[in-house]
Amino acid sequence: MGASQLRIVYLGTPDFAVAGLDALVENGYNIVAVVTMPDKPAGRGHQMQFSPVKQYALSKGIPVLQPEKLKAPEFVEELRSYHADLQIVTAFRMLPEVVWAMPRLGTFNVHGSLLPQYRGAAPINWAVMNGEKQTGLTTFMLKQEIDTGNMILQQAIDIADDEDVGSVHDRLMELSREMVLKTVRLIEDCDREGKPVPTVPQPELADLKPAPKIFKEDCQIDFTKSAREIYNFVRGLSPYPAARMGETKVFKVAISHVAEQKGHIIKPCADGYIDILELQAPGKKRMDARAFLNGRH
Repeated sequence: MGASQLRIVYLGTPDFAVAGLDALVENGYNIVAVVTMPDKPAGRGHQMQFSPVKQYALSKGIPVLQPEKLKAPEFVEELRSYHADLQIVTAFRMLPEVVWAMPRLGTFNVHGSLLPQYRGAAPINWAVMNGEKQTGLTTFMLKQEIDTGNMILQQAIDIADDEDVGSVHDRLMELSREMVLKTVRLIEDCDREGKPVPTVPQPELADLKPAPKIFKEDCQIDFTKSAREIYNFVRGLSPYPAARMGETKVFKVAISHVAEQKGHIIKPCADGYIDILELQAPGKKRMDARAFLNGRH
């Protein structure tokens, strides 16, 4: 079966998911439909906003499905009508079995961590927040328990000490182009040869680190923690959803050994001081500390 005959349904919502979809389209794969989140109002005018995946799909003339409920019989029947051979999930919701078990070749997921570590909704944030030196991408076949399926491919990248989650996210997003293509080609070759796709069970580890969804209330900086913990916490949330001091967003900090310095915002912590370098007050633009202080009396 050639690339143009393999019928693929792609499920995803944010920018991160567009990279793999674009790689497939640009390499001639037949994306028969995409599934993405329903449109939602955004901005001051509450205009309905399309997800990045929907915007991309419409630009390529790909049918778009936007179910409110993934178990809804009308959605399941519509999805079945596309007769997908394979489904691919990148940055989407947890799928019910009736959806992920539908294609004859199954459904694989692109996850932003080196599984089994950082299963959950925010793996890139948590890896940086925990001060990891490495992270990566894993493709794996879906099964009922979230992020636990047998692994197909895995690739690591290093995390620099001064990187924030935005930089790591963008590098993983670019890597996902390659990972999606490699995984699809492997599945396609195995299908052509009548062989099962080679997969590896996720190892059983005693010290698994979770990656749950991050809410606004989780973003408050705890200055009773060490300077290194706070430093990693801030860069693991920058630029989004952003660490906070009250309602003020904090995007960049440094570890300091002085309690006071002109033009700086310095806060004490458990074992030293944190120098607040970039921040954003409610209703204001993001700025450096000196500009922030100049605007206050």
